[in-house]
Amino acid sequence: LSRVTRPALSPAAVDIQPACLGLYCGRTVLSVNGSVETYGDCGVCPRGQRTDDNKICRECVGSPDRYDWLYLGFMAMLPLVLHWFFIEWYSGKKSSSALLQHVTALLECGAAAAVTLLLSDPVGSLHIRSCSVKKLSDWYTMLYNPSPDYITTVHCTHEAVYPLYTIVFIYYAFCLVLMMLLRPLLVKKIACGLGRSDRFKSIYAALYFFPILTVLQAVGGGLLYYAFPYIILVLSLVTLAVYMSASEVEFFKDLLVRKKRLIVLFSHWLLHAYGIISISKLDKLEQDLPLLALVPAPALFYLMTAKYTEPSRILSEGGNGH
Repeated sequence: LSRVTRPALSPAAVDIQPACLGLYCGRTVLSVNGSVETYGDCGVCPRGQRTDDNKICRECVGSPDRYDWLYLGFMAMLPLVLHWFFIEWYSGKKSSSALLQHVTALLECGAAAAVTLLLSDPVGSLHIRSCSVKKLSDWYTMLYNPSPDYITTVHCTHEAVYPLYTIVFIYYAFCLVLMMLLRPLLVKKIACGLGRSDRFKSIYAALYFFPILTVLQAVGGGLLYYAFPYIILVLSLVTLAVYMSASEVEFFKDLLVRKKRLIVLFSHWLLHAYGIISISKLDKLEQDLPLLALVPAPALFYLMTAKYTEPSRILSEGGNGH
């Protein structure tokens, strides 16, 4: 390694020559002797570090802010919601095993999240150290490797948003392992109301959607980071309307009679509230908290107007008009 030694004065006073090219290339600190730091060649920063304004690799010592935790919560909810959907889809109306499978999926994802946090730096703590996200390109450092002579590429790809990018993959891996260890034994014992070929279909579905979620995070992690609040709002509204329409929910008494529909309604309300909180970040409580009063509005609007949009009623009125 070629070494460059400069006094470690203020960050603005550090002068590195020759210039370190590339948006994410930096020099690692080899040693510190008093106020003098010795730097290595310009290249990729080690894991857990990112470049500062002077192209020096500095260790990530911050903590995720509220929006970062909300993003991680969204990525953690995705497999859980998909588990619940496919369990409900393949369990059948007469099966009594769905509830226990729902609880098991919740325990799997919860245990995977806890283990992931405990194994992250600092190990053994539910807190994690991280680097702050400054812009979208921080998620795609592989696209910014410089080519000084247009022939040789200097590879400076590293996790500038440590650990928001890789921690999701670790969590998905633990979710998959725990599911394969626990769910088959549970389903084999309790899913007696299902056929032999149907009882494992929710597990087979997970073997498909986990790779899809992994590719989604790998390719669109940065886009999801900025767009997930709006994705939650749109999906919660669309799925609620589809569910109510498919279940033919027309009046409030329909919800009160069937508790399962009421649980689904409250679940959508929680997702809707999560999206509103993610957008507002609750920076100003006196302005943001009243927005949560809008959570029941879409469902109430649907229930009050469903009887006027029933297809059979519209066709009968159209026939009487002619």
